[in-house]
Amino acid sequence: MILTPAQNLIASDTHRFRVISSGRRFGKTVLAIEEMKGKAVSRECKIVYVAPTIQQARDIAWLELLKELRPISLYVNESRLEIKVRTIVPGKSSTIALRGWEAIETLRGQSFDLIVLDEVASMRNFFENWQEVIRPTLTDRKGEAIFISTPKGFNHFYDLYGMEHKDKDYKSFHFTSYDNPHIPKDELDKAAQELPADRFAQEYMADFRKAEGLVYKEFNREKHVWKDEVVTKKVLATTAMRIVGLDWGYTNPTAILSIYLDTDSHYWVMNEYFKAQKTTAEIIEYAGSLQGMKYYPDPAEPDRNEEMRKAGLNVQEVSKDVEAGINSVRELFKTGRLHIHGSCLELINELETYHYPEKKADKNEPELPVKEDDHLVDALRYALYMQSSQKLKQIASHFYPARSRY
Repeated sequence: MILTPAQNLIASDTHRFRVISSGRRFGKTVLAIEEMKGKAVSRECKIVYVAPTIQQARDIAWLELLKELRPISLYVNESRLEIKVRTIVPGKSSTIALRGWEAIETLRGQSFDLIVLDEVASMRNFFENWQEVIRPTLTDRKGEAIFISTPKGFNHFYDLYGMEHKDKDYKSFHFTSYDNPHIPKDELDKAAQELPADRFAQEYMADFRKAEGLVYKEFNREKHVWKDEVVTKKVLATTAMRIVGLDWGYTNPTAILSIYLDTDSHYWVMNEYFKAQKTTAEIIEYAGSLQGMKYYPDPAEPDRNEEMRKAGLNVQEVSKDVEAGINSVRELFKTGRLHIHGSCLELINELETYHYPEKKADKNEPELPVKEDDHLVDALRYALYMQSSQKLKQIASHFYPARSRY
């Protein structure tokens, strides 16, 4: 394959970790395959390509990889998506494997010379898995990594893109769909006319933008996120109550938020738990370790909630009114009484991407958000809506004891 000038610029860079923010049809798959092929042929090495799911890895890269490497392959394993190829060094060979992010734990304990991560913006729990699972696999061989994606709001990929300002091993690149000379310019211009401006800017110009139709449009990192340890110590010193919001999961992650309520009625989300394939017993054990005074779990799981009660946790009733719950959280953001610790990366990601559908089939239908990437924002809603409602009841009972029906 012949690389475009933009692709060549990336391929010739010698930084250990390269982050590429590119528009649709930029040619990121071609670049990834050329990078893997070049490394695999030059010397004996182990390479892995990771997409958000194993099916995406197959659809995006497998056929193109075979087309390029089958002539020099020693064996091909279709079911495992692995290929072994000859190198230019006599008697030596390299292996390339394709994997899905949903099973990233399977890479734990292995070692690689190159890892290519494609569509990074769609990978949940990214930094935790990068630090705990992937980064250690590059240690023995001093391996390299290539991170490729089109932006998806200001999520973890935005933070990764900014790593070059913090770590000299990182280098970030930005290219638009127009940087691929093989895509007719008039087609891109037509897309620019047809799509909403923000969507075209994100998808084709690789610009970091807030998602359209955001549920929590009031949320702002600069206003609502804190990291200062002095602030944390002050919160701990003025805490009136610890509450916990919980969204049950197994195949999907279980989401738990530890929230501190201070004496000025400000809510501080101190830490998050976001893990898949954890048993009910494991989840309850962790939740109990948070020492919450009140627990607000997903009301759709009554049996598991009863298990929490039997374990001695103070489980509260949770309303199923999604719209009212969202409005309660939005009001806290508006009034500056809800704060998120900077370590809660997945919650921040959800707050910046949780959105309403583009069009409603029935205008009289309640406006409900799209059911995806919503586990932590659900846990947040369960706790804050119910706790803030209880606060209002207490106030009403105090001032209007005879009239209150809360």
